[in-house]
Order: sequence, then C-alpha cells, then structure tokens
Amino acid sequence: MNRQEIDALVKKMNVDTATGPVDERVQQVVVRLVADLFQAIEDLDLSQSEVWKGLEYLTDAGQANELGLLAAGLGLEHFLDLRADEKDAKAGITGGTPRTIEGPLYVAGAPESVGFARMDDGSESDKVDTLFIEGIVTDTDGNIIEGAKVEVWHANSLGNYSFFDKSQSDFNLRRTIFTDQDGRYVAQTTMPVGYGCPPEGTTQALLNKLGRHGNRPSHVHYFVSAPGYRKLTTQFNIEGDQYLWDDFAFATREGLVATAVDVTDEAEIARRGVDKPFKHIQFNIELVKETEAAPSTEVERRRASA
Repeated sequence: MNRQEIDALVKKMNVDTATGPVDERVQQVVVRLVADLFQAIEDLDLSQSEVWKGLEYLTDAGQANELGLLAAGLGLEHFLDLRADEKDAKAGITGGTPRTIEGPLYVAGAPESVGFARMDDGSESDKVDTLFIEGIVTDTDGNIIEGAKVEVWHANSLGNYSFFDKSQSDFNLRRTIFTDQDGRYVAQTTMPVGYGCPPEGTTQALLNKLGRHGNRPSHVHYFVSAPGYRKLTTQFNIEGDQYLWDDFAFATREGLVATAVDVTDEAEIARRGVDKPFKHIQFNIELVKETEAAPSTEVERRRASA
C-alpha cells in the first residue's frame, strides 16, 4: 500500500467506526501513530512473526517495569528535552541551569528539612566515601531564592535505588531540602557510582541487538522548584567517570558536569562533623522566572510514592 491507501484504511478502521463521544486529541495521535506503524511495516517489509515478536517484547518490557528505562535508553527522554529547549528558545526563555532527563526512579514523599539533610542511613559508611553536596539556588540575575524546594536522589554503591531495591531502608539517599535564608542547601551523603541496566532485562536485551552498552556514569538527580519560578528537572554527572560522555541515557550536558574534590584538612573534617576525609561537590542552581507565555515545565507521568 502507498501512504494514501494506508491513511484511508486507518481512517476507515479508527475514525469512521466511532459511534460514541470522541477524544479528538487521542484520536489524532492514534491515527497518526498507527498509520506511521503501517507505513514502517510496508517500508521494512516486516513479517507477521516480526510484528508479533515486537508486541511480545513490549509486553515483557511492561511487565518488567522497564518501559521508562527503555525510553531513556533509546533517546526518547533526551529528545523530549531537546524539544523543550527549542520551545523555550522560541518563547525567548534563556539562561538557568540546563534541564536533563528525570529517569524512571523518582519516589515522592522524601523526608523534608531546611538547609541541611543527611541522605544516607549509614549502612555504607565504611564502604564508600562520604560526600557533601552543597550549592546556592538563585535566579538568573544572581538573587538568592530562600525556601526553594530541592529534591535530591541517587543510587547506592551497588547502583541501586531505595524503594525499588527492597534491601535498602525507606528513603535511603532521597531527601527534600528547602534552601535557607542564604539560598543554600547542603546534603551529606555517600558517593554514588555508575550502574548498568539489569543485564538480563528487556532494555539490555534490545541494546545488545543494537551493539550498545547500557551503562550510566555516576550522577545525582534533582527536582528544584520555587513559587514564581519554572520547575527544573536536572542532574549532574561526575567528572572522571568512564561513561561521562558515553551515557546510555544521553543525560550528560554541558553545565551539568560536577567535580568531586577530596577534602583532607582536619579542621574542615571536624567542622563537618565527620571523622575521616570526604569528597565535596559544589552544585549551584539557577532558576528561571515563570512567565505567562512560557511552556510548562510540569510533566505529568506516573511516579512512585512511598
């Protein structure tokens, strides 16, 4: 079939058969995607077996709860960020800390504090370095933002996230810190490590077919929000990781690379209230003021809540 015949067929099956109320946006999207799929089947001469194997793969990925991971691994989530950047540029919105992907592992409801939080439960204190992350939240003119909500989450030394990894305590390595009167937040935690997709999972199985690895560099995720400002979804990746610029999820961006500095000064160790050298990362955040014409930065998607 040519495209005209395909479009006519899809319309006949999915538009002309409607007998009840129609959600026109859903109809528009379904008609377009189904027609594009039919065209791909024609162009690639997919066999019935190949089509059904594809559907079986999507079923397995859904049952394994890996569709969010697949969206990152195939670049869909990064593509959505690039489109959002373009929309911002067209609306005249510039500056601020760059956005990057959220990933599939956020959990709502992390414990809240003002200014400072210890994120780890102490179970890995003897295994990995202590890390202090701190920064100042400002607007694009450098004015501090008191009370900004900084949600932070990252993996443990095995590359696993609490809630999804039931061996970890509740909300381990997850906190919400509201900036203090100086616009500052400080998180005491442990050094995250890079990790890979589950080696026997559906995402890695497809990446293997594509000749691709499924590894991420060590990184820390953020949601940052404040009244009157555009919500920021971002993360920093840590300098020195072998996958820093080879992230399977394409999340590394200029302006989002942080350096972990070794701190060995005894006075500074004592001031921080720890008993050994630690690592320190400074990650300042700039939020952009909200305007009526600005595209929304809120993304509606299903998220875990503990």
